[in-house]
Amino acid sequence: MKPLAKRAYLIKPSPTLSLEAKAKAMRKNGIDVISFSAGEPDFDTADGIKGAAIEAINSGFTKYTPSSGIDELRQVVAENLAKNHGLYYKPDEVLISCGAKHSLYNISMALFEDGDEVIIPSPYWVTYPEQIFLSGATPVFIETHQEDDFLLRPEDLEAIINKKTKGLILNTPSNPVGSAYDISHLEQIAEIAVKHNIYVISDETYGDIVYDGFKQVSIASLNKEIFKITIVVTGVSKSYAMTGWRIGYAAGPKDIINAMGNIQSQSTSNPASISQKAALEALKGGYQDFITMMVERFDRRRKYIVERLNRIEGFTCFTPKGSFYVFPNISGILGKRFSNHVIDSSVRFAEYLLNEAKVAAVPGEAFGAPGYMRLSYATSMENIEKGLDRIEKAIKYFK
Repeated sequence: MKPLAKRAYLIKPSPTLSLEAKAKAMRKNGIDVISFSAGEPDFDTADGIKGAAIEAINSGFTKYTPSSGIDELRQVVAENLAKNHGLYYKPDEVLISCGAKHSLYNISMALFEDGDEVIIPSPYWVTYPEQIFLSGATPVFIETHQEDDFLLRPEDLEAIINKKTKGLILNTPSNPVGSAYDISHLEQIAEIAVKHNIYVISDETYGDIVYDGFKQVSIASLNKEIFKITIVVTGVSKSYAMTGWRIGYAAGPKDIINAMGNIQSQSTSNPASISQKAALEALKGGYQDFITMMVERFDRRRKYIVERLNRIEGFTCFTPKGSFYVFPNISGILGKRFSNHVIDSSVRFAEYLLNEAKVAAVPGEAFGAPGYMRLSYATSMENIEKGLDRIEKAIKYFK
């Protein structure tokens, strides 16, 4: 048998999805596992949105659509970006894809190739470097630090840019940390990107899930120069609890969006027609109360889980400004022993938690940050309390 293509060996399966699948399999076998690994809201999609999908089915809206999305949805996306973020795109500068991850993939395929470098601040979402590898380009990582709220230092960005640099991926609010950039910080990054003429891919998937009065600002809205070199990515998955519906979108310069649309037309073709109608209903309005309800519940969980984690010996935890993740530093327990096993990494600690405490959490290595763990609080308060009780108990056995 002939070997697989080289690119097949470059890509690793998503550790977050793999861990959640393992936890689900354990629960299916009757094991009581508390999972902090899920990257999706634990709320059901609103009835009105589901109703729009049912109506689409009943009315026969089950055929192919234009590969870049139906005109009505592209129009509403453009209107929402203008109204909510001060971003003024025409409908043909918007691409509807099968989730924000798909939009990001289309961007990588359209912009990057062999010899290019793309800057990714770490900790980073697990998919960013894998998609850059697939494009043939090279991801270049800049470490951010807990004492800086895990935000990219402008001077570090300036120092790492060279002739090969073609892009920067900026995720705000971020997965896995929950850090978020205010306008003054974005202005400094925008100035550097414009100076060096590098693309900015602004992943704003968690933009509606922010706390403590934080104001979400898109870097593309700052001025005409940064607007011309930025591609904004978001979708309905997180804000409207629609992860399984698989609708995301990108907005940016027309030539880039056209190229992305051509790539999509030869890969997936159109996003599901029924899901597009559901997304149209969500974005047309009337669901702000639903988003507010989710954010209020996430906020209560956020405060509780941060306070509890900071009380665990060996843990320190940054308070996130957005998303629904916490990213505790566990360096204080590394090197300790359980029986004959040394907890020498967050990977080993995650294995220990799943096998011994029946708690699923994602090790920081998956995000380019050894010595940390990602816990999602997109689960019930009851599960959070029970899971943290198990973690505290499990650590007591360390020597």
